[in-house]
Amino acid sequence: MIDECLYNDFDRKDHLAFASKAVHGALGCDPCTGSVSFPIYQSATFKHKTFGVGTGFYYTRLENPTRQELERTMAILEGGLEAFAFTSGQAANMALFGMLKKGDHVLLSDDIYGGTFRICDTIFTPLGIEFTYVDMSELDEVKAAIRPETKMFFIETPTNPMMKVADIAELSKIAKANGALTVVDNTFMTPYFQKPIELGADIVVHSATKYIGGHNDVVAGMAIVTTKEQAEHFTMQIKSRGNGLGPFESWLLLRGLKTLPLRMDKHHQNSLKVANWLRTQPKVKKVYYVGFEDHKDYAVTMKQTTGFSGMISFELDSFESAKKMLSDVKMVLFAESLGGVETLLTYPLTQTHESTPPDVREKLGINDRFLRISIGIEDADDIIADLDQALNG
Repeated sequence: MIDECLYNDFDRKDHLAFASKAVHGALGCDPCTGSVSFPIYQSATFKHKTFGVGTGFYYTRLENPTRQELERTMAILEGGLEAFAFTSGQAANMALFGMLKKGDHVLLSDDIYGGTFRICDTIFTPLGIEFTYVDMSELDEVKAAIRPETKMFFIETPTNPMMKVADIAELSKIAKANGALTVVDNTFMTPYFQKPIELGADIVVHSATKYIGGHNDVVAGMAIVTTKEQAEHFTMQIKSRGNGLGPFESWLLLRGLKTLPLRMDKHHQNSLKVANWLRTQPKVKKVYYVGFEDHKDYAVTMKQTTGFSGMISFELDSFESAKKMLSDVKMVLFAESLGGVETLLTYPLTQTHESTPPDVREKLGINDRFLRISIGIEDADDIIADLDQALNG
């Protein structure tokens, strides 16, 4: 019977290495049919066996077998209790901030993704929740910003797009000492390179559109929790708001996860080569990359991560150079987003951070000469050659 052969307790595979966990997931194959590719349960509803007896699934808005396999797999990879798959990273953050109530206070990274700033500023601030943006790489600044009503630290590390690195273990200790939750946006690093829960974080979120999916073909978000109380909150969010990820999108993420270690290693190798090349270019005035040994937070990076991912930001000598580079790339794509197999060049001023107030952008250094690049898995020399002809040709 389907509830007996498919939805019994699953093996968290603690004895396996990360790459094996990513390939084999929670249940992995379909125990009922032997399907090696976990099925797409494209069904809105599920038949009851008899009165009062179901299969454990009732309606896809509430739960779906394909989404459950994805959620269990992400919980395994992040080392969490449970995981929840949403229709976007912003939907995951909306559910997260739904934990807060009027009068609560949150500390966030100062150069946080513009979309996260937007929902805090336009949706939750009017509800009476207060947000303070600080440089999370500076522990003294964090400590100085804490209030009695501080309930959450929301940490991007590395930050988007300035590539600041926050010490997750130290911030988690500070948060716990003050009765606050530590939330880490792990989009840039993924659990392959960085495991926030092992470092003390309470909740991890992702824009799974990015490296988790890895192929620029799906929009999704994830939240991974460590307690039953947190799980109950996210379960109710999905049940009530109807923002759970669909079965086909869940399957795409499951497929992407199988190659996550291979892709992340290639992103890492390529980005190191491209970042070093950018530093040799006269028109490039500054390169922001966590893999540089002279990055001020390099020691923290080496302490808490096992790789540098594929994200680089850089400032050019003029707006004209930035415009030319964006217009003249050929293989590299001028497009928003990141983390896919294709190299994407982004203009944060009008794309990812257009919702960030102009004075904040200017203070951070997000100006009309500033670009962000997500290094793909193409041949690194081809990436460099294309950037070279676009910048210098």
